[in-house]
Amino acid sequence: MIPPLARRFVAGESAATALEHARRLNDDGVGVILNLLGEHYEDPERARADADAYCRLAEDAARADLRACLSVKPTQLGLQVGEDTFRENLGRVVNCASAHGVFVWIDMEDHTTTDATLDAFEDHALATDGGVGVCVQANLRRTAGDLERLADLPGKVRLVKGAYDPPTDIAHQEKATVDDVYEDLLEYMFRTFADGIAVGSHDPAMVARAASLHETYGTPHEIQMLMGVREAAQRDLAGQREVWQYVPYGGKWLSYFYRRVSENLGNATFALRALVSG
Repeated sequence: MIPPLARRFVAGESAATALEHARRLNDDGVGVILNLLGEHYEDPERARADADAYCRLAEDAARADLRACLSVKPTQLGLQVGEDTFRENLGRVVNCASAHGVFVWIDMEDHTTTDATLDAFEDHALATDGGVGVCVQANLRRTAGDLERLADLPGKVRLVKGAYDPPTDIAHQEKATVDDVYEDLLEYMFRTFADGIAVGSHDPAMVARAASLHETYGTPHEIQMLMGVREAAQRDLAGQREVWQYVPYGGKWLSYFYRRVSENLGNATFALRALVSG
């Protein structure tokens, strides 16, 4: 059983509870990005089983007529087993989701997975005419070049500040520097991308900056935030802009909860305030 504090970040252990959460969010005007928790699999059977689960999830979300999409991690689908395993499982998920009109986000993990992730995204973006999205991280020094590669592809790109503690030689370390780089990359995306941008940030300054850039360039965009963080703001923003909440679920909730809190102690503050306020 998931304790109340963790339930602020995780929508239960079953797909059914995640879909119930999605319905409530949809009623408030917020879209849902569904993620079955799991990563770093070295057993191909576990990767295959999660791919099967995503196929069922796409079908269930479509049958329930939810405004929902999927989010998968490369190592969850077998990247550590081998790139062929990852590609095979990702292909099955994308094909299942496409058959039900469900969009698929490919999450970005640590820097060692970046090339394989972007290569897979490019292939599926072209094959589905934009039915997939990918995440890039502003703290990585390579991201400006990656965005130049992605600019002309169909599909969506989510920009986040980044985590995973990459080495100094390949990543910006200071928060102020990452913030500046994020704003610069965001401006490039609004100026250059045509198929839409996902602003993955809880930072009010970045959300406001996105609104300003939209006024300047008119580029379609959406705001994406985590379950359990600034949820009142998510609902308020949904009355003005397209907002999506990243909703994880599943039995592997403990490691996810620990990472969310350890990455940013502010996340725990948000959750504690929400818990106290009922």
